[in-house]
Amino acid sequence: MNNITNDNNDNDDIEENGEEQWKELSDACLNCKKCGLCKTRTNIVFGKGSRSAKIMFIGEAPGESEDREGLPFVGRAGKLLDKYMYNFDFNLENVYIANILKCRPPNNRDPDESEQDSCIGYLRLQTKLLKPKIIVCLGRISAMRIIKPDFKITSEHGKWYKKGEIYMTAVYHPSALLRDPAKKADALLDFRSVREKAAELGLL
Repeated sequence: MNNITNDNNDNDDIEENGEEQWKELSDACLNCKKCGLCKTRTNIVFGKGSRSAKIMFIGEAPGESEDREGLPFVGRAGKLLDKYMYNFDFNLENVYIANILKCRPPNNRDPDESEQDSCIGYLRLQTKLLKPKIIVCLGRISAMRIIKPDFKITSEHGKWYKKGEIYMTAVYHPSALLRDPAKKADALLDFRSVREKAAELGLL
């Protein structure tokens, strides 16, 4: 199954919020050669934000700027994401941001299924360490992998799902908002919904 909350055998010795475990996981990513993207990457893009956060934003893969700087969402789309987050009281002290893939697909193409399969274990371990209460999928690819395979971003963005103890929703990827500014109004409503859910759960 695609569910991010699925446990693999390699999760068993991971302790929540352990700095040693975070370092081991980061080092494993830095040395990863599970797929061909290791040959074209400049940097691994592991994640950023608070490792004690209970709100997690998950995108699909790094872009050119992210590959260059080694951090997620630092390009034009990232700057737009920052604005939405700021408007609704989210910042790197109360959220953690990561991608399904830790390496950039060439020419910013969509990550293929085999690449996602190779990399998803790292995201599962990040999730196990964080133990988030809320996961926000950024875009359709993330939502299809994490919420359900047939997720339709145009009709299901902003809807809430609960898997185990985690509330999940999806919003338009900020790059989609750059391509189609008409979607920004929907994005505002969706981010407001995330803010309300976070307040309801006592996370803000």
